[in-house]
Amino acid sequence: MKLSEVARLLGGRLLGDPAVEITGVSGIEDAGPKDITYLIRPSLLKQAELSSAACVIVKDEFMDGLKNKKNQLAVADPQLAFIRLLEHFHPRRRPQAGISGQAFVSEGAQIDGSASVLPFVFIGEGAQVGAGTLLYPGVFVGEGSKIGRDCILHSNVTIREGVTIGDRVIIHSGTVIGSDGFGYIMREGRHVKIPQVGGVVIEDDVEIGSCTAIDRATTGNTLIGRGSKIDNLVQIAHNVKIGAGSIIAGQAGIGGSTTLGNYVIMAAQSGIADHTRIEDGSILGAGSGVLPNTTLPKGAYAGAPVLPHRQWLRAMSLTARLPEMNKAMQDLEKRLSELERRFSHEE
Repeated sequence: MKLSEVARLLGGRLLGDPAVEITGVSGIEDAGPKDITYLIRPSLLKQAELSSAACVIVKDEFMDGLKNKKNQLAVADPQLAFIRLLEHFHPRRRPQAGISGQAFVSEGAQIDGSASVLPFVFIGEGAQVGAGTLLYPGVFVGEGSKIGRDCILHSNVTIREGVTIGDRVIIHSGTVIGSDGFGYIMREGRHVKIPQVGGVVIEDDVEIGSCTAIDRATTGNTLIGRGSKIDNLVQIAHNVKIGAGSIIAGQAGIGGSTTLGNYVIMAAQSGIADHTRIEDGSILGAGSGVLPNTTLPKGAYAGAPVLPHRQWLRAMSLTARLPEMNKAMQDLEKRLSELERRFSHEE
């Protein structure tokens, strides 16, 4: 594309040569002489000047910051513009609609004619697959499960029976939706399994990473709210409710019957024990742990067990001083012992 075409696509204001040809999109560090890149903060101005990029997408207030007057394109949101260009230069190629002869589809299943079902997919009795949905090789869709429109299920995703998936959901390879919840009681020296007869509901516009497990409910449904994004290697237990727009990072874990509000963020390796409630907009720092039967009001938290973030920072600042504090305490104990010894002799 010529820069003038890029400007029209993004609705931006161009400062530079409109005839310059753009063949790719890249970050500042990797950009070549025919790439376009973007600048999101003033601290990267020097890096943008030294970049080989043919053009830099900037906000209006940064336009005078580039001393060498490199081609610039001013937009309201450079990062969002960068995303749009990535989508434009790297469109997703999808297979032709239809059901492969090497797929197994039960007679009672309903597959929309515009869906793409690739080789070695298994679709069980009574399952439904919506318009424009793409199932890659090795996908398993269990009996009675429903998958909405324009979804993408990558290779070796397992959708167990009785799962409902909304529209525009993306699920990456190796993930299991609807595995049995981890429920047992101890009787007469053995663990007795509690039947897990509920389901899972994944609402619209959810994306779930690779090798994540979302367990079915004991009764009722485990729920993943609209627009939530779940990373790789996440465990979500039975009867969990996650609100809209939440972010769950890699290796996080959520215990059974826990409720997360809307727009909650769980950083990597954070964990929440069972029967807990996290209010809307809360943030759990990396490696943090929430005890069972807890309600956390809106806020930022860190540590295990969690503390409000500012309180945790104060605690961590003391932790770094523990060796010197311990030595000072030992010195005080010695001095106290010496004083006691002297007083006892005087008596």
